[in-house]
Amino acid sequence: MLYVRPARLSDLPEVKRLAAGSLVGVTSLPDDGEPLAKKIADSEAAFAAEVGFAGEESYFFVLEDSTNQRLFGCSAIVATAGAGEPFYNFRNETFVHASRALSISNRIHVLSLCHDLSGSSLLASFYIDPSLAQTAQAELISRVRLLFAASFPERFADTLVAEIVGFSDEQGRSPFWEAVGRHFFDTSYAEAERLCARQNRTFLAELMPHYPLYVPLLPDEAQAAIGEVHPGAQLSFDILSREGFETERYIDPFTAGPCLLARTTAIRSMAQSQRFLAKNSAAPAAAKPYLVCNGKLRDFRALCVETAPEAGALLLPPQALQMLAINEGDPLRAVEL
Repeated sequence: MLYVRPARLSDLPEVKRLAAGSLVGVTSLPDDGEPLAKKIADSEAAFAAEVGFAGEESYFFVLEDSTNQRLFGCSAIVATAGAGEPFYNFRNETFVHASRALSISNRIHVLSLCHDLSGSSLLASFYIDPSLAQTAQAELISRVRLLFAASFPERFADTLVAEIVGFSDEQGRSPFWEAVGRHFFDTSYAEAERLCARQNRTFLAELMPHYPLYVPLLPDEAQAAIGEVHPGAQLSFDILSREGFETERYIDPFTAGPCLLARTTAIRSMAQSQRFLAKNSAAPAAAKPYLVCNGKLRDFRALCVETAPEAGALLLPPQALQMLAINEGDPLRAVEL
């Protein structure tokens, strides 16, 4: 049975294997042992900490097969984007250039470097084994972060944001990066992402243009890439869109991929999930797939199971109770898939 739990340092070899298969633009999941080890260690510290408000904590989850301990996916949620540094994005804006004498008025699309989204909680590090991309397990490893945040709301902000990797070709070339970032960094898109993964985004403020970029002055290929989703990131985009996330006004400063944003009150898995008590029982005839998590912190567990509610209880078979590390009568949270 596949289930989700917090990552452990002993998972590092398996997490490195997952990272090797992720997109270049997923800087929060670098194919590099040192930052991955730190990511897991920081997550372990976050799960162990007593927290009363959103701080610098980062929570990293893995999708494990209980039969062979192989990992098939991962995801993370950062309590506060930009907790230690500004969280930079480009903001889509419209400038009006007008001349009363000539009776001309033009509305021009511009991009302004900003850190408006600093302070939001950040969804990051999503990866699912391609063999499970179109299954309930992909929904589980993505949406488990939302169930966790719903269970421990004091640890997170009232808004959640997710950066979606933008378009790049099969050679890893990003048209937007070539038109913008390359001129200020003198490096490839892939190398810039590696720098960001190993260090931080402070260099964006140091090197990127501080004045608005006039989009009509960019090459057509770069303009077309603004707001586009990389095919490999479409699954993540679709899951979060169904959850109620919207593209709003922001894009990623590297590839111009969309930044999704939502308030917690509008996110389906948070607003519609319910508290139940666990009941040891075989699934009834009317069972439906549910995403279920226990109410624990350090020993947090989640899975997808066929079940149904009954008088305030959720019917779960013995194996599901075991995977969730709970007993009959223990509290849990669930939302219909």
